Amino acid sequence: MFFTGANAADYKAVLVADINTGRVLYQENANELNYPASLTKIMTLYLTFDALKHDRLHLDDYLIVSQYATNAQPVKLGLVAGSKIRVEDAIKAVAVHSANDVARVLAENLKGGKEGNFADLMTRVANEIGLEHTNFENSSGLPNDDHLSTARDIALMSMAVYKHYPEYWKYFGIKSWEYNGKTYYNGNRLLGSFPGCDGMKTGFTNKSKYSLVATAKQNGTHLVAVVLGAKDKDVRASVATQMLNKGFKLAGQEPQVVVVESEPTKQEVYVAPTKTNPIAKYAQPAQETVKSAPVYSSGNAGVQFGAFSTRSSAEAQLQKVQSVTGLTPKIEQTSSGLYRVRVSGLSDSAANSAQKVASEKGIDSYIFH
Repeated sequence: MFFTGANAADYKAVLVADINTGRVLYQENANELNYPASLTKIMTLYLTFDALKHDRLHLDDYLIVSQYATNAQPVKLGLVAGSKIRVEDAIKAVAVHSANDVARVLAENLKGGKEGNFADLMTRVANEIGLEHTNFENSSGLPNDDHLSTARDIALMSMAVYKHYPEYWKYFGIKSWEYNGKTYYNGNRLLGSFPGCDGMKTGFTNKSKYSLVATAKQNGTHLVAVVLGAKDKDVRASVATQMLNKGFKLAGQEPQVVVVESEPTKQEVYVAPTKTNPIAKYAQPAQETVKSAPVYSSGNAGVQFGAFSTRSSAEAQLQKVQSVTGLTPKIEQTSSGLYRVRVSGLSDSAANSAQKVASEKGIDSYIFH
């Protein structure tokens, strides 16, 4: 058996993968839906880092705290409505202390004053970077039956932070942080104890149980381990430690796959690194073809098929849209630094038709004039 300190009943899903290549080294129930709890905050910070990178936000800016934000429970800084918090302190409060009130502050200040609007943006961006089974209903991970993700998606989300915003990765490795005379400690036990551990995030709710994303770098290999639904903090840390240890051993092996049945509802799958097993779909975007491309009439309408933080992601979407719809989109860079994938010069009926074809293939879009 893979885990010597825990058995399959002690957790719900696990995965370990190479951050740099996206190769999955080990997985168990990695595509099953689970509650992500505060691992959600990885996406909240991902969008915060995007705003920083494109100068929509600055580390020394101050964010206003709403009454709604102060009502967040149970883990919080205890901010007062009407007060302000510096952006960098907000990042540390979320990364280190997992403060729910501060997650709401970021959400409200980044997206029109409403957490719901920010959650919609979180889900849309998650889909754009390749998360296939994730839906966010809030910025913190507080309980909601429709707030769901998978170990695979969470690993990919973590990789996206590292790949897209490496300059801000350091915040996930902070062991302790002092604010207003009080010291807050990171719940990730592997920081400072596991060799090379450099992040990343813990989570807990009554429904989700204990979860952890842990990352570590050794001898040029950088791994991410995801543990969902552990029965307690000890199991969470123990399983993550064993996953990383095994992952580093498997990273240098020749490709192989060994399947071991443990329970009727569980499988342990060892997967040594191969180029055909990438978790990062944005690195190797799937290509689809259409047998006969439809004909679209011209007019004054257009369709946008997403806005992306990197040109490579936009190019991958462009290729997918072209193969699915038969249209020839263009990439437009906005003043905020995003890359939009758009088709212009369509009639209203053609735009509706293109949107429908894209939707059937799981591509979100909207019509503009």
